Parts: sequence; C-alpha cells; structure tokens
Amino acid sequence: MQQINSHQWRVPLAEVEFGPEEPAAVLSVLESRWLSMGAVTQAFEAEFAAFCDAKHAFAVTNATAGLHLACLAAGLGPGDEVILPSLTFVATANAIRYTGATPVFADISSLNDWTLSPHEVKARITPNTRAIMLMHYGGYASNMPAFQTLAERYNLLIIEDAAHAVGSELEGKQLGTWGHTGCFSFFPNKNMTTAEGGMVVTNDDAAAEKIRVLRSHGMTTLTWDRHRGHAFSYDVVELGYNYRMDELRSALGRVQLTRIPAGNLRRHQLTEQYRQAAAKRLPGIQFPFADHPGTSACHLMPALLPEGTNRAKFMGMMKQYGIQTSIHYPPIHTFSGYREQAHELRLPVTEVVGQREVTLPLYPGLTEEQLNWVIDAAAQALDACSSEG
Repeated sequence: MQQINSHQWRVPLAEVEFGPEEPAAVLSVLESRWLSMGAVTQAFEAEFAAFCDAKHAFAVTNATAGLHLACLAAGLGPGDEVILPSLTFVATANAIRYTGATPVFADISSLNDWTLSPHEVKARITPNTRAIMLMHYGGYASNMPAFQTLAERYNLLIIEDAAHAVGSELEGKQLGTWGHTGCFSFFPNKNMTTAEGGMVVTNDDAAAEKIRVLRSHGMTTLTWDRHRGHAFSYDVVELGYNYRMDELRSALGRVQLTRIPAGNLRRHQLTEQYRQAAAKRLPGIQFPFADHPGTSACHLMPALLPEGTNRAKFMGMMKQYGIQTSIHYPPIHTFSGYREQAHELRLPVTEVVGQREVTLPLYPGLTEEQLNWVIDAAAQALDACSSEG
C-alpha cells in the first residue's frame, strides 16, 4: 500500500456531513438580523425534545456546559461524591469538580463492554455518594436497568453523558432520557454538529427550571423576551452562567438533526462491515460491543490491539498510509491533574483498554473502498509491529 507523508488524509477519522440546507439555514438567520438565542433556538430545543421523547431540552454552548448544569441541577456541592468511568473524555469528570463535588472512578464492565460496571459502582457507594454519571461509550448503552436499581436502592441520581449517543436506544427508550438529566454533544466529530454546542434534556420539572435559570446568568427573563415585549426588566435570582446557544448554531442543529436516522443507519452498516472484514483479515484485533443490547448511534469505531503491540508505531504507520486514527480515551485517573482524586487507584480493565485502544475512521460518507484501505493499512501495520517482536 502506498505511503502518504503529507498532512492530507486519505481517510480522515471523521467528516462533517453537510448539504445545501445547512448554509441556507444559517443565511436565513443572518438575514433575520437576530443572532442571539431566540426563536430558532426554541424551535431546535422543541424538535430535539420530541426526537428524544423528553419533556424539556436546553441548547447550550457545549456538552461540558451541559454536564455542569446537570450537576448543578442535581444539587451537587462540596462533600458530595459522584461515581463515573475513567474511560471517558476529561470533561465528564471536570463538570463534577466545577461544583466542588468529588469524582470517584470505577472500572468498565469487560474487554467487550467498555461502559461503566454496575458491580464496580456498587462497591464504591458510600454515605457521601449523591449521583452516578454514566457515559454511553461510542453510543453503546450503559446497563441502565441495573443502574436504575442501584439508584433507587441508594437514593442516587443518574446523570447521563450521552455525548456519543444522539439516536441511541435501549429497550425502545432513547439514551439520555433514562436518568435525571442527559447531556449531548454537537462537536464537529459527533453524529450531528452545530460547530460547538450541546443539549441537556430532562423529564424533571424542577431540574428544568434550575437549568433554564442557570444557563443565562441566573436571570428571570431573556433578551429575546424583552425584544418581543414580553418583559421590560429582569431579576437575578442565582449565580448563573453564560451557557446559551446562538441562533446560527441552532439553525445548523435543526438541519443536522434531520440527518441522524439515515446517518446512524449508515454508521451501523459500516460498523458491521468493519467487523466482517476484520474477522477475515485482522484476527488479532478485537472490536468491542459485539451483540451489545440496544441500538447504538455507532459514533466511534474502537479497536483493541493485540497485547504487546506498539500502539504508537501502529498509529504512526497508519498515518504514513494516510489513515487518521485516534485514542478514546487516555483514562482520566492516569492524568497528572487527577492524581489527588485517583489516590493511586487501579482500574485493571480500563487500563488495558487505555493502553491498547485505537479508534479507526467512521462516518456516513466513508466508502467501501476507503474502508478497505483502512483494513489493508491496519493489516500491514500490525504485521510490521509483530515482525519486530
């Protein structure tokens, strides 16, 4: 296979799927002359709530802001503990720390199921535990029935980090709507994008009111309300934040949301093609979530390299072939900034995945030819790595 030494990827890790509708929607907002949060954002929220079958949805600047608001709506503060996976993006844990609460890391279920282990969570529950923050890795469902049982038994709240899971379901119920709150990401590499942005959903009226107020400086009315003549002034009732989404991004989001069913279906088809091709040509690589419950958004194509493989060399060779790869994720408890929270913690399954995981390209526009290039490159890279011993 020909090596490519430029920065032009033959197959990128992810690719934004746009049509003519997206620029038209943004142009329409520009022509309206109203750019901050208003009618378009309200429509986006209503459409997203209907898509998820959630009572309330709030568009926010990014999923991290959404997670922070979810933690505040849960009443978290100093002295409280929240159990979460370490195999996630650091924002999951950061959002807990923003409130003064303490993240408590637990292991994932197995080398096939990289979501949080209910058994490991139960072992870490203390009198200070207030919530469980789940992360639906790659769009694959955490064991929600088991976590609901734990939450009811120990009087805990469930916060779902559903950044990967727009359109994922379990038992016919959308991920993000099982717990107290659910938070989605619209970063450009996600299944839908608003450039930057996110959404918080909840069926809890009290949580919804808290999020609504805290999202915009703790104010009782918005600029949009005053623009329409629905209010003339405002009160500030809490220490709030500037976590609002603007109309331009909401316009993008409304169009992108309509692409989710077809896009997720294509991702599922490509995932199956990867599995079938790898079974024949990459016998040493493990693909997790085989026969996993529910319907996944298939946000990521994670792979577990054979034990002893030099991952850096493997990824370097993939780069030479023009194939972009990534790592999802370096475990949070191994970061220097989390040493105090980790307390020399050991999470055996998480650490194996953290050392051997490589993410391969996956997006709806990926062609069969490109997928074969990825498999060919991976086979050659694996062979080279193993031949060096």
